[in-house]
Amino acid sequence: MGAAAGGDSGGSGTHDGTGEETLARRLQRRHICAKAAPKRCLGDRSDNYVSDWIGVRDRTPDPDPESDRIDWDRENGLGVLWTVVGGRHGTWAMVKGLSRNGWLAFKEYNSYQLKGNTPGQKLEREETLPTPNTCGGAALLMQQLKFGGDSAVVSGGEHVDVIIGAAVADGKVTPKVQALIKILLKYRQTEDFRAIIFVERVVTALVLPKVLSELPSLSFIKCASLIGHNNNQEMRSCQMQDTIAKFRDGRVTVLVATSVAEEGLDIRQCNVVIRFDLAKTVLAYIQSRGRARKPGSDYILMLERGNSSHETFLRNARNSEERLRKEAIERTDLSHLKGTSRLTSVDLFPGSMYRVESTGAIVSLNSAVGLIHFYCSQLPSDRYSILRPEFIMERHEMPSGSTEYSCKLQLPCNAPFEKLEGPAVCLAACKKLHEMGAFTDMLLPDKGSGGDDEKNELNEEGDPLPGTARHREFYPEGVADSLRGDWILSRKDGCTVRQPYQLYMYSVKCLNEGASKDPFLIHVSEFAVLLGNKLDEEVLSMSMDLFVAKKMITKASLAYKGPIEITEAELASLKSFHVRLMSIILDVDVDPSTTPWDPAKAYLFVPVVSEKHLNPLQEIDWYTVEKIMDTDAWSNPLQRARPDVYLGTNERTLGGDRREYGFGKLRHGMAFRQKAHPTYGIRGAVAQFDVVKASGLLPSRDVGEQSNGDPIQGKLLMADSYIDVEDLVGRIVTAAHSGKRFYVDSIRYDMNADNSFPRKEGYLGPLEYSSYADYYRQKYGVELMYRKQPLIRGRGVSYCKNLLSPRFEHSEARENESKEASDKTYYVFLPPELCFVHPLPGPLVRGAQRLPSIMRRIESMLLAVQLKDLIGYPIPVTKILEALTAASCQETFCYERAELLGDAYLKWVVSRYLFLRYPQKHEGQLTRMRQQMVSNMILYQYALDKGLQSYIQADRFAPSRWAAPGVLPVFDEDTKEYEPSLFSQEASTVDTDAQKSLYDDELAGNDREEGELESDSSCYRVLSSKTLADVVEALIGVYYVEGGENAANHLMKWIGIEVEFDMCEMDCTNKPYNISESILKSIDFEVLEGALNVRFKDRGLLVEAITHASRPSSGVPCYQRLEFVGDAVLDHLITRHLFFTYTDLPPGRLTDLRAAAVNNENFARVAVKHKLHMHLRHGSSALETQIRDFVKDVQEELSKPGFNSFGLGDCKAPKVLGDIVESIAGAIFLDNGCDTAVVWRVFEPLLQPMVTPETLPMHPVRELQERCQQQAEGLEYKATRSGNLATVEVFIDGVQIGVAQNPQKKMAQKLAARNALVVLKEKDKSTKNDAENEAKKNSGQIYTRQTLNDICLRRQWPMPQYRCVNEGGPAHAKRFVYSVRVNTTDRGWTDECIGEAMPSVKKAKDSAAALLLELLNRTYPNTK
Repeated sequence: MGAAAGGDSGGSGTHDGTGEETLARRLQRRHICAKAAPKRCLGDRSDNYVSDWIGVRDRTPDPDPESDRIDWDRENGLGVLWTVVGGRHGTWAMVKGLSRNGWLAFKEYNSYQLKGNTPGQKLEREETLPTPNTCGGAALLMQQLKFGGDSAVVSGGEHVDVIIGAAVADGKVTPKVQALIKILLKYRQTEDFRAIIFVERVVTALVLPKVLSELPSLSFIKCASLIGHNNNQEMRSCQMQDTIAKFRDGRVTVLVATSVAEEGLDIRQCNVVIRFDLAKTVLAYIQSRGRARKPGSDYILMLERGNSSHETFLRNARNSEERLRKEAIERTDLSHLKGTSRLTSVDLFPGSMYRVESTGAIVSLNSAVGLIHFYCSQLPSDRYSILRPEFIMERHEMPSGSTEYSCKLQLPCNAPFEKLEGPAVCLAACKKLHEMGAFTDMLLPDKGSGGDDEKNELNEEGDPLPGTARHREFYPEGVADSLRGDWILSRKDGCTVRQPYQLYMYSVKCLNEGASKDPFLIHVSEFAVLLGNKLDEEVLSMSMDLFVAKKMITKASLAYKGPIEITEAELASLKSFHVRLMSIILDVDVDPSTTPWDPAKAYLFVPVVSEKHLNPLQEIDWYTVEKIMDTDAWSNPLQRARPDVYLGTNERTLGGDRREYGFGKLRHGMAFRQKAHPTYGIRGAVAQFDVVKASGLLPSRDVGEQSNGDPIQGKLLMADSYIDVEDLVGRIVTAAHSGKRFYVDSIRYDMNADNSFPRKEGYLGPLEYSSYADYYRQKYGVELMYRKQPLIRGRGVSYCKNLLSPRFEHSEARENESKEASDKTYYVFLPPELCFVHPLPGPLVRGAQRLPSIMRRIESMLLAVQLKDLIGYPIPVTKILEALTAASCQETFCYERAELLGDAYLKWVVSRYLFLRYPQKHEGQLTRMRQQMVSNMILYQYALDKGLQSYIQADRFAPSRWAAPGVLPVFDEDTKEYEPSLFSQEASTVDTDAQKSLYDDELAGNDREEGELESDSSCYRVLSSKTLADVVEALIGVYYVEGGENAANHLMKWIGIEVEFDMCEMDCTNKPYNISESILKSIDFEVLEGALNVRFKDRGLLVEAITHASRPSSGVPCYQRLEFVGDAVLDHLITRHLFFTYTDLPPGRLTDLRAAAVNNENFARVAVKHKLHMHLRHGSSALETQIRDFVKDVQEELSKPGFNSFGLGDCKAPKVLGDIVESIAGAIFLDNGCDTAVVWRVFEPLLQPMVTPETLPMHPVRELQERCQQQAEGLEYKATRSGNLATVEVFIDGVQIGVAQNPQKKMAQKLAARNALVVLKEKDKSTKNDAENEAKKNSGQIYTRQTLNDICLRRQWPMPQYRCVNEGGPAHAKRFVYSVRVNTTDRGWTDECIGEAMPSVKKAKDSAAALLLELLNRTYPNTK
């Protein structure tokens, strides 16, 4: 090559004699690659790239973009690619070189000068190559590259691979990675592909999966890293186990691992092992190869070509492997013991191995010893006991003069058996353990859970696991079969005469409890329900509470009236009436002639008369039905549902909340000269009256005889007709200017449209409207023609509410309110000429508004009846409904109390079953098996199998989303239950009865009555899987309460939980004790049984209950199995005691009581109090020291009068002390034939004093968390450990408040939280005192937004303008910063005052307002 052969490091290509900078400095390059078809070996080194430039080819200024070609140098194996892409002159590219692994590296240039050689031509002159206008990028890829007859197609989808190739050219990615990619590509079509890639460095293990995941060509693999603990990027054990689990079930198919995975990783599906980095030792080489478990697996070593050290290692490793194989065979040769010839293979010796035929797993004489040690290490233990096998060798002198040896094996006390002796004792022990179920078929210790169950718990998408609260799914809402009826589909047909329909009539009975001065609550119409099937008697016997007012509850129920026969014409009339009525009640605009009917929910609401008749058909108010259906008013859209939507005056059509159109904000907008909305005006959601007139909905008001404005005696001119005054009172009118509806309370003859418009209460500014006529002219653009007519005083027709939930606050402050303050009623005053008389009477509407809530409860009860029939065990249906109702429904009952009891009972029954069914399994296996039977995921699956999702009530009832027959709901995206679309309030004035009145725009938030709680209208059928699991436990609880153990066991069997067993088998499952006399004499049974106040029939159970695993004794197992069953027994008994003792306690408090009573810390204190710890048999000096220290601390606690920490003390108890209390309970349970009554008789006095709601302490961590949530403060714990001491710091809003140290991290956290609470309480006390002093200093004046508003009103300034400056922080600890300024009339805008960061918008505005008030006080000294 000539002068142009400058490599990457810079060449000598410069102008002759000019001394310009080197070529490498003058070139501006981009690197892109194309993949060619290699016929080379893998593993090339980076120096195989050709470093010299091949040269350039002269091209015309405007070449053909498609004339790409390659000049191939067959001798050197190199090629030159010429291509042109984009731009007027094109882009020139040339090949840096073709490596033997098949990657072409290109360099693309802008403008440069080059002097050098080209193939076949020598350039003597200096040439200037053209500058491209665009960069071709991936367009430089060739669709086909030809090299000596061979070709390869480059897919357009591999552009990311091309980018990797460019990185190779830059030296950022080695060709070794490319070789790895090619290896992986060979397994694209391999079924169930699993590979482990071993690397040496942690950084490689972390980066390599990210690189591989970016390649579209490798989209068939899913990568993850697996690294160890001893590095800066360590993985926790749980993370490692999670990664391995994902690899086992296929969510991860390629593991990039360090040496941590070389040993102990047993995954049968692994079929490829790749050593990306060569092993350092022969052992690592052999161990990594053993990870490929699947038959026919591949073991691939990536060696560097030409690297002699790699080749030497591989050769030595293979030789060492052969030597090790021979050595292993020789070590298992037992021919010298048998006097036979030497064995060439261990497999040839009979009895030298144990094989499981189903899996092919083998354990030999050599591996059996290690397997026994491994099994012992997996047995349940604590830090005080080290479990390992013991071998006792015995020498035997034979008569023949030879010497033989035998071995006795002693296993830990919690193994299925303790002793075994004989030839090949470890191999025999492995066989016996497998036969007893302690080993799996893979000859590994059984942990009590199968691989299939583990696989089902994992989610391939990484979504929340089933059984958790975050796992939510859509389910169809259930409808009881008893509501089905095809009769609802009938249509009136004049051509055929059909037989009358036989239906069943049920009257709705309502009985008011309490008192209310509101006559509208009392004067309501009565209704009946027509169904096609008879209802269950339990449904009729049920009474439901309807919360209709603050001081009045209505008891509602159904009463059977009898069967009726109804003709098709009558049915058609009732169906039309039902649709008209419910369309108004539910605010859904449907037409009776076109609405769809669903036979799955078939019933009708009909009005009834008050007189009683023998024939129920005569009790139907046919007069009202016909009068309502025959009216022409339904042709007017303003009289149908959703008239405000028709007029465009509904806030939902404007995309905003009603509160955004409040009076204050609108008046503020006018003050700042904001332009009015072209249609709705600056007032917000109001329409010009001309829009109503132009629609033709309002007849002409140009009546000649009324032009003088004098009213007709006894009549009122309405929007469309005259009406008698007596007939108007109690009716409903629709306002033509707004589409809102009102009950007519009275006619105010003392008021007309010329009366002065009232001033807003507390408003001191100038009047905006001189009269009612002026108000309607300015706000709605309507000129009242009949101003002398008296005004109508009305009340807004409220929307249909959920009456099943308590809607009013109950507090001492509200109970002490005066009757005048609690009976506020909002009235409006309307000109009659703007009102239509609605066809539905007022009492009919008010009575019908109760029907959705009543039928919701009836539908729920019918579902409960249906479920009861499926279960087949008689208990009250109301209890089943309670078990199906979630707390989110916000009704007077829910399943949480029953769920708590059912959870404890289920745990006890399953624990008892497993304990008796599997006497050979240790406590660890039993615990995992119990988890598999009672986990939320399993219960969720049981619930799905039985279809419980269709019976569950999990959402607060929202009538706006409830589907009545023939009236399907309209789902508005932004609808809230408190946002009325149709029923609202209108402008009002102060009544002579001192009843409250407000402007109509400000009544948007007043659709709720005084004290009524705001509700959540979300009613979608979205259930969390935890809800389904909780319902299963709640059903168990209610069946246990109502029918005892037999009922609960029947329910569990129906669900699919099989826990039945024959009690007669119990005696045969209890293994006999062989306890030595020395052990029995060492235990003072009289004192111990005296402390327990019980006599044991089998004292071996008591010895087992007090024996710790650190003290192995022949014939005495440790207490772990008894602890397992005793824990469940005590949990069940204490929970049952609390459940039946505190029947009115809320579920949350009941849960807290249970947690305080059933915990290891509390049980440990019980053990110390009754000196049970003195009888503990153990063999650990460390445990003895810890017990002694704990006893001293507890004695100090008990010395404090009236003090009981219930497990929340400052000293951490040794778990062993709580365990022996539970194990003793288990021993008493078994010694008395599994009678829990005896256990409770013994333990009730031992547990005294029991925790009560009055003595229940709150955990400091929880108390601090709840306080921070209430104050909207950010809470954070930071934990560090130095040696054996853990330090926990508490930060609130980033400021350290508390700190504590303790050897146990949890105890340190508890102490730190307690210290933080002390500091916060002192701070709150100090803040309160400062606030009181400041209030006295300022003579009681409180600087708030109201104070600022009052000043603006008195000075006739516009309202203050607030602006959100900043909003940040986590969701649970939001902080807001607001600013405020005022536009004064004499000095213009004030300075903008920015307040402090506060946890709420109100507080943030108050903070800013306080600063502005200080500024105004300085500017206007007389401002107060």
